[in-house]
Amino acid sequence: MYRIRTYDNIAQRGLERYPRDQYEVAPDVEQPDAIMLRSFDLHSVEIPEPVLAVGRAGSGVNNIPVDALSERGVVVFNAPGANANAVKELVIAGLLLGARNLLLAAGYVQELDPEKADFMAAVEKGKKRFSGFELPGRRLAVLGLGAIGVAVANAARALGMEVVGFDPKISVENAWKLDSRVKRAASAEAAMAGADAVTVHVPLTDNTRNLVNAENLRTLNPGAMVLNLARDGIVDDDAVHEGLDADRLHAYITDFPVPGMLDHPRVINLPHLGASTAESEENCAVMVADQLRDYLENGNVMNSVNLPTLMLDRKGETRIAVINRNLPDLVARISHVLGESDLNILHLINDSRGDLAYTLLDVDGTPKPETVEALKGITGVLRARLL
Repeated sequence: MYRIRTYDNIAQRGLERYPRDQYEVAPDVEQPDAIMLRSFDLHSVEIPEPVLAVGRAGSGVNNIPVDALSERGVVVFNAPGANANAVKELVIAGLLLGARNLLLAAGYVQELDPEKADFMAAVEKGKKRFSGFELPGRRLAVLGLGAIGVAVANAARALGMEVVGFDPKISVENAWKLDSRVKRAASAEAAMAGADAVTVHVPLTDNTRNLVNAENLRTLNPGAMVLNLARDGIVDDDAVHEGLDADRLHAYITDFPVPGMLDHPRVINLPHLGASTAESEENCAVMVADQLRDYLENGNVMNSVNLPTLMLDRKGETRIAVINRNLPDLVARISHVLGESDLNILHLINDSRGDLAYTLLDVDGTPKPETVEALKGITGVLRARLL
């Protein structure tokens, strides 16, 4: 029986992926084998020692102590792309809201008195104040070409926009999905130069903090729009504020409310709506539940942020999974321990990611407890378990 502790309200469709006769899933599960969460701050609680994996039903993992868990040999999963359509639609909505001044216009009408005789005249007179512009032919800079960035770029192209994208680490899979008419830039600065709008779709790291800043904001076309529906901290809000007040920028659409700009007429502050659709929450929950199950039951790793992708069809009586520091000769030492225990390796796969390496082995026979302890005793091994 596997035990899953949940935080937040996980979509029921995801929880249903766990067979009831094999899994206990609840917020109060003690000594869990895995944790499943959305936005709960895992930094704020003590994570039990038995935890083998943490799965976030979303893409960013800033709320998870990834480095500390990696030191313990705990794999961290996310759900990249599961919320891509939801965020894409919000970006397109943001572009339209900003370009057509829709919130300002709606607010104007709401403040009119419908009982007055000149109501319709006031409506007609006021509309001149909210004249906007159309998107076809405008240039959009997309910073980050993961699943969401690619979806945004392709949708913008379908609307007739010129799109320039930047991502130094675009995957082969996402490159295949990207509209061939999207131009590639060598840097964020090059992508933004001469753009009419910029949207960011990258995680928050030391390298992406203030990726959109005072310097590159000045290279946008006059009257450009800035959209941040990714992570707080990627856009320098103070620089945007200055650009709006100087009339260099037309609008700022953000999913991370800016206290100093709550009353700014050309700032649209949203309450972190990026993935807030029933479909997105279900997609994320299902993806993470399936990944946690496959890891707990088979040791397979897909969409981990700290371990390499590693998938192996089962062969033989027993599978051994070993997480270790990325050191020389570890696989040979693992093989030596198994050989001394008269266990024949039928299947083996190994890969590394940064400071961690991961090995899956299928063996003929069932290892004795002392064999597992010997594997755990190898210098550099963080976690070893039988499946």
